[in-house]
Amino acid sequence: MVETKSETKTVRFIITRQDTPDSAPYDEEFELAYRPNMNVISALMEIRRNPVTVQGKHTTAIAWDMNCLEEVCGACSMVINGKPRQSCTALIDQLEQPVRLAPMRTFPVVRDLQVDRSRMFDSLKKVKAWIPIDGTYNLGPGPRMPEKKRQWAYELSKCMTCGVCLEACPNVNSNSDFMGPQPLSQVRLFNAHPTGAMNKAERLNTIMGDGGLANCGNSQNCVQSCPKGIPLTTSIAALNRDTTIQQFRNFFGSDEV
Repeated sequence: MVETKSETKTVRFIITRQDTPDSAPYDEEFELAYRPNMNVISALMEIRRNPVTVQGKHTTAIAWDMNCLEEVCGACSMVINGKPRQSCTALIDQLEQPVRLAPMRTFPVVRDLQVDRSRMFDSLKKVKAWIPIDGTYNLGPGPRMPEKKRQWAYELSKCMTCGVCLEACPNVNSNSDFMGPQPLSQVRLFNAHPTGAMNKAERLNTIMGDGGLANCGNSQNCVQSCPKGIPLTTSIAALNRDTTIQQFRNFFGSDEV
């Protein structure tokens, strides 16, 4: 419920802040005048415009990441009322008060609600989540993907590298090198592409190593938290099958994909 104070609706926020990557986190509380259809991003903008706590203390502007403001870029991920999600689509009318904002802890905190997601991007590099077809001349059109395969592959391509699935996964933490569900699902996406399949064995051998499939605990948290509804656990199950086949090919010395 939105609080009422002197017949004026207000919204209260408790925001976990951190001044530097090495400093201790602390909470600050803010109160804003309520507006219909307000989202978390617009509330943070209001606080940034006038960074004064409920105690009347003038403080520094809150730092957070944002870009598209329409749940496409994935930059504005944070923990809202204990749940990792996108702050651009988190409507105040649908949140319990006070609204608690905190940075995702799977990634190192840069400042306040900003985090360094290099862990995820490094994993994408590790699994070669691209199709290396650059050349000095026009290679012409590539092979077409069958429509049935294209439809489910498109669902995987909706990923916006927001990091929410890694934050929700209990196996992705500072004590584990598990790459998480997002890079694994991208392996399935690029292996499904007719041209990307030329690096299929390389990708599968990578995820069979340290930090790969074997570290998944099948908690199902990732698929429940994904803002795009990507079937992450289905991808992981398919990759388990693919890596089993790849292990036999490695054993018998077959280079076929």
